[in-house]
Amino acid sequence: MATFHCRSAFISDVHLGTPDCKAGYLLDFLRKLRCEKLYLVGDIIDMESLARRTWWHADHGAVLAEVLDMARRGVEVTYIPGNHDAPMRGLAGQSFGGVRIALDAIHEGADGRRYHVSHGDEFDPEQVGRTWMLHLGEVMHRFICWTNRRVHAMRRRLELPYLPLSIIVKSHIGKALAYIRAYENRVADDARERGFDGHICGHIHFGHVREMDGVLYLNDGDWVEHCTALVEDHTGAMELIHWSEQPAALGRASRELVLPSPAAALALAPLARYRRDLAELRPAA
Repeated sequence: MATFHCRSAFISDVHLGTPDCKAGYLLDFLRKLRCEKLYLVGDIIDMESLARRTWWHADHGAVLAEVLDMARRGVEVTYIPGNHDAPMRGLAGQSFGGVRIALDAIHEGADGRRYHVSHGDEFDPEQVGRTWMLHLGEVMHRFICWTNRRVHAMRRRLELPYLPLSIIVKSHIGKALAYIRAYENRVADDARERGFDGHICGHIHFGHVREMDGVLYLNDGDWVEHCTALVEDHTGAMELIHWSEQPAALGRASRELVLPSPAAALALAPLARYRRDLAELRPAA
């Protein structure tokens, strides 16, 4: 089995305990991953969903077992709870099976750059959750995920690689893109004010590598729709990767050059034809 080596890895928004979780792809990634540090950046176990309906697949338990095994092997594992596993925030400061629970973290890259790491729900606008638009958005998102499951099942039967349907939708709805861009600005502004070189988060299910006025916005994406992780190599460069039948590099940020992840990169063509080499990416303007 081929292994994937890096210094640090960041994953979030796995949503174990929901039918939409792509646990099989994540399990394959974790079993091949060889790293020094693993950050679980929130919404790993969807306690909110499990409180409404008990649903669990054997692969979900296997993901947790793999994480614990990594901790036993000496990987430094940090679990930063998000809004869907918020009850775990009360356990901050404790360790379970070698996994440390923390509200947030400061990660120092191999190149000396410092990143604030948090789930990211703290950057939601104050009014989120107080209007009917939120409920409309939740219904629409559930429908997209339901459709995504069925498209994925059909493509697997046809032996076609995974294609995340939702990124196509998000990238073609003006209000969705406006929300994502406003969110990214809030995160970058906070990192700049705190004196960090960048911020690593998840929460909005939209992986992205982007430089914003000297600060790096790094979103590791999710394992419900897009199957992405953020990884740091041993030089300190950060890279957003997609992991399925056809792994792909989506963006990279080193000290010398930022190669931003394009919007809807995975939606432009089926992954069977999407073999992007990092050399094809363009530097940030």
